[in-house]
Amino acid sequence: MAVGLSEHLNYKKLIRFVAPCVAMMIVTSIYSIVDGFFVSNFAGKNAFAAVNLIMPVIMALGAFGFMIGTGGSALVACVLGQGKIERASKIFSMLIQSIVIVGIVLSSIGFILMPQIVELLGASEIIFGDCVIYGRILLIAITFYMLQNSFQSFLVTAERAKMGLAISVMTGIMNMILDFLFVYILHWGIAGAGVATAIAQMVGGVIPFIYFAKKNTSLLRFQWTKFDFSTIKKACANGSSEMLTNLSSSFVGILYNFQLMKFAAEDGVAAYGVVMYVAFIFMAFYFGYAIGIGPLVGYQYGAGNHVELKNILRKSLVITLISALAMTFFGEVFAKGISEMFVGYDAHLLEITVRGMRIYSISFLLCGFNIFGSAFFTGLNNGLVSAIISVLRTLVIQVLSIILLPMIFGVDGIWYAIVVAESVTLLITGAFLIGNKKKYEY
Repeated sequence: MAVGLSEHLNYKKLIRFVAPCVAMMIVTSIYSIVDGFFVSNFAGKNAFAAVNLIMPVIMALGAFGFMIGTGGSALVACVLGQGKIERASKIFSMLIQSIVIVGIVLSSIGFILMPQIVELLGASEIIFGDCVIYGRILLIAITFYMLQNSFQSFLVTAERAKMGLAISVMTGIMNMILDFLFVYILHWGIAGAGVATAIAQMVGGVIPFIYFAKKNTSLLRFQWTKFDFSTIKKACANGSSEMLTNLSSSFVGILYNFQLMKFAAEDGVAAYGVVMYVAFIFMAFYFGYAIGIGPLVGYQYGAGNHVELKNILRKSLVITLISALAMTFFGEVFAKGISEMFVGYDAHLLEITVRGMRIYSISFLLCGFNIFGSAFFTGLNNGLVSAIISVLRTLVIQVLSIILLPMIFGVDGIWYAIVVAESVTLLITGAFLIGNKKKYEY
C-alpha cells in the first residue's frame, strides 16, 4: 500500500516512502559503473581513463535537470499541500518545457565544442580521441538525461515513486545488456559503451514524459502552458543547491583528474574512476533519500504541520547515522575486492586504487548528514541555506584541499581532500539546523 505525502510517518512508513527513490538513484548510478566495467576489462585502462575524464563534464551539463527536479518538486509539493492541484500541474508542465529547451541548447553547443573541452581537461594524446567520441555520443542524449533526472523527483511528488523505480530498473538492465552486446560481443569499445548509455537515458526520459502527457490518476499531468518566469526563477533558486552540488562535483571531479594526471598519470585517473564508482552507489543512497524526503518536507511545510516536520527530521538523522556506519565499514573492508573487479589485471593500478578507496571511504561517515541537511532546507523552500551547504561541501573546501594537500602528502593528499571537506561542512550544517529551529518550528 502506497504511503501518501500527508501521512504521519513512523520508521517503517518513512523507509517505504523513500525506498523507491533510493533504489531508483542506485540503479541510475549503475549506468556509468557498467560502462566502466566493460570498458576497463574489454577496451583497456586507457579507454577507461577516457571515460572517467569526460564523465564529470556530462554530469555538469545534466545538472540543470537535477535543479529543476529537486527545486521544482519541492515547490510543486508545497502548492499541493495548499490544495492547489491545477496550479501544481501548470508549474510542473512549465518546468518540463524549460528542461527540453535548455537541454537542446546545451547538447548542440557541447557537441560542437567537445574537442576544445577535452583539451582543457588536460587529456593526453593517448586518450584524447576516446574522450571526444564518448562525450559526443552522450551529449546527443543529454536532454533525455535531464528529463530522467527531473522526473525522478516529480514522480515522487505525484505519489508514483514505484513507477520511477520500475523505469530506472528497466533502463538499468537495458544499459547492461547493450553494454554486453556493443562492447563485449561487437567490440565497439568506448563508442559502444556510450551508445548503450545514451539509448538507456533516452528511454528513461521518454517513458515518464508519455505517462504525464496522457490522462493519468496521479496528482500531476503535463499540459502545454505559458511561461511564468518568476515561478521558474523561484524553482531554480530553490533547487540551486542541487545544481551547484552537481556542478561543483563535476568541477571537483575534473580537478581531481587534473591533479591525478599530474601526480600519477593515466593510472591515477583510472584509480579515481573505480573509487568514484563505489562513491556513486553510496552517494546514490543519500541522494535518493534526499529526493524522497524533499516533497515530504515541502508538503508538511506548506500545510503548516510543524510536528511532522520535527518527526521527519529526527527519524532522518537516525537513518543517516546507521547507513553512514554501514557504508564506511563496507568501503574499508571490501576495498580490495571491489578494486580487483575493475583493475585486477594491473598490480600497480590495483595498489593505487585500494589505497585511494580506503582513505576516501572515511568520508562516507560524514557526507550523508550534509546531503540530508541541504535537501531538508530545499524542502523548506530555503534555497539559500541549502546552496551554502552544497557549495561549501562540494566546491570551496574541497577545491582548496585538492590543491593544497598534495603539496604536503602527495597522492594521499588528493584522497584526503573529500574527508576534510565533509568534516568542516558537517559543523556548518549542524549550525544551520540548530540556528533555524525556531524559525521553522521543527
